[in-house]
Amino acid sequence: MLNQPIRNIQDFLLSTYFADGLRITIGVLCPSLILAQFGMLQYGMTLSLGALCISVVDSPGPIIHRRNAMLVTTILLFVISIITGLTNKNIYVTGTLLVVCSFIFSMFFLYGNRAASIGTSVLLIMVLSIDDIRPWQEVVYYALLILAGSIWYTLLSYFVYRLRPYRLVQQTLSDSIHQVSEFLRAKAKFYHENTDYEKNYAALLQLQVHVHEKQDEVRDVLFRTREIVRESTPEGRFLLLVFVDMVDLFEQVMSTYYNYKQLHEQFDSAGILHQYEKIINKIAGSLDEIAFALKSGGTPTLSSSLIKDVAILKEEINVLEANADNQYNTLGLIALKNIEVNIENILGRVKTITGYFNKKEKKNLKHRDIEVEKFVTKQKFDFKILEDNLTFNSSTFRHSLRVAIVMLIGFVVAKSLDFAHSYWILLTILVISKPGFSLTKERNYQRIIGTVVGAFIGMGVLIYIHDKNTLFVILLICMIGCYSFQRKNYVVSVLFMTPYILILFDFLGMGSLSIARERIYDTLIGSGIALLASYSLFPNWEHEKLKEAMLDTIKANRNYFKEVTLLYFEQEQNQNLTNYKLARKEVYVNSSNLASLFQRMFSEPKSKQLYIKELHQFTVFNHLLSSYIATLLLYKKEHDFVYLNKEELKPISENTIYLLNQATENLLSPKEEFINVPLIRRKNVNELASESENMSIAEQFDLIQKVAYDIFKLTEKLKI
Repeated sequence: MLNQPIRNIQDFLLSTYFADGLRITIGVLCPSLILAQFGMLQYGMTLSLGALCISVVDSPGPIIHRRNAMLVTTILLFVISIITGLTNKNIYVTGTLLVVCSFIFSMFFLYGNRAASIGTSVLLIMVLSIDDIRPWQEVVYYALLILAGSIWYTLLSYFVYRLRPYRLVQQTLSDSIHQVSEFLRAKAKFYHENTDYEKNYAALLQLQVHVHEKQDEVRDVLFRTREIVRESTPEGRFLLLVFVDMVDLFEQVMSTYYNYKQLHEQFDSAGILHQYEKIINKIAGSLDEIAFALKSGGTPTLSSSLIKDVAILKEEINVLEANADNQYNTLGLIALKNIEVNIENILGRVKTITGYFNKKEKKNLKHRDIEVEKFVTKQKFDFKILEDNLTFNSSTFRHSLRVAIVMLIGFVVAKSLDFAHSYWILLTILVISKPGFSLTKERNYQRIIGTVVGAFIGMGVLIYIHDKNTLFVILLICMIGCYSFQRKNYVVSVLFMTPYILILFDFLGMGSLSIARERIYDTLIGSGIALLASYSLFPNWEHEKLKEAMLDTIKANRNYFKEVTLLYFEQEQNQNLTNYKLARKEVYVNSSNLASLFQRMFSEPKSKQLYIKELHQFTVFNHLLSSYIATLLLYKKEHDFVYLNKEELKPISENTIYLLNQATENLLSPKEEFINVPLIRRKNVNELASESENMSIAEQFDLIQKVAYDIFKLTEKLKI
């Protein structure tokens, strides 16, 4: 426990967040520092501004995407700098240009987050250039300096990547593994006596979203990096194998969902559930060791006590089974056994992943045939997408229109106020305005808290510290902190940003406490305008996306179930694991989207939180369904259970698919009358009692059918 804070600091210093912060700080600071030595600080500041704007699009991802985005942004920054500089003498032309550009560049959200960041970067340089009135010759020179600063940062970023091409993959994969370990710890809490099931489940759903986001980031950088896709180096093969095994391991973790309440009622007195909790937490600790080893270049070790604990757990289960005296029912004991077997399989996979780190083994890792291109979502940059979204039915169109209007309002307010840096109002509106109300509200609070607290810290620094060398060190720390936390924790990022800006103005001879006060005022004004607009101007509410998210989730689980049942009903030679893995990925993606939507709804006004109770039930049923399907797969793939009478399972399987199909029909076209769809019952249930494997498989088919029925009945009540 004493070492945990130290480990957390080490994790952060080795993370992609800190690497980004360091790279951006160097990219932004160096031009100003170097040219200041030759008495050309003004030119250096302009170069730094170009580097700062281009850094906005340099978020983690495949190097080819980052490079292309930075090149496109470099050209756009140059063009917009010239246009803004030549037109900013006329307030009406400037206002019109601001509205048009705000709308156009906000529509970039249609093409993904990286394209959206290009739009943000271009609007940033426009806002910062609005009040900078110069002769046309200086405007061109200013634009050329912005261009040079952009090129400098692009070259720096590309050079840093080429120095260690695998570093980003190692960092993102490490973060992904850490999130799986957190998910595992959340699972362990269900085995704790007197646990809060609702609270645990809510935490589990949130962590599932984080796991999916991190795994998607890894897929993006891993499967789009040519050296790794070709598996031309031992390091490439190593990273690919670790990720593939981690995705399989997460599926195993997902499958360990049981009726924990019943388990506690039966086995709390025996004390065995505490052993489960202890072992699962130890496995989570082992995953953290693997994650840290990926970042630090070390070699993880598996605790020998963990293997002993699993052996002791098996003995305890055998003792319970031998001395049951009808105290524990058969299904309860089978559940304990299945969980223990699953823990063994998870531990076995952790052992395998740990073995990959052995230097001798790493050289001999075999090629694994993976159709990586099928697992990567490709973003089409088609003008038709833009054309199709030029309608009020498009949430992106409404967002872009709202941003254009709000930026105009902010521009008018800024011109009306006699502030020296009124463009801060526009900057606040730009960074706060998001497509959805909940995201805008969240970013709004974060911006205000970070700015106010940071302003007081900055004022304290300037009042009590006058040594320029000390101030420069503080400036450097604030810059690194600001850029390191901008993706990890926006409140902390803004908290560092405000003192950084105040100290910078002080170095430029423009520093005074009135600037801190003005920054707070501008932030409050901009935040208020953005938040009011997100509520009243063409708002996007989460319940508008509810039907689509539910339909996607049901379809994904239905396809997942189909692919898993094929492993039971088809001959071995006809089985295609790629299709099943693609179906599994879609379940994770859509479950994550649904859980995110559910969480965002709580930030919206009560009047907009429609179907909140039903959505909670649906989210629970969806998680149960995907967990039960994953368990069914593991009986076939990991436990090697063989079901002798496949034919009696086919009607149950077909009815499950029928129920899920009917659920989608209910959502697409709600019916006034309820349909009576019976559950299919198995024959010869008693004959299976002696066959625990058969009983487990058959029971799993029954459980999946029952959850599908619950989803079907729930969708009958919804009239979305």
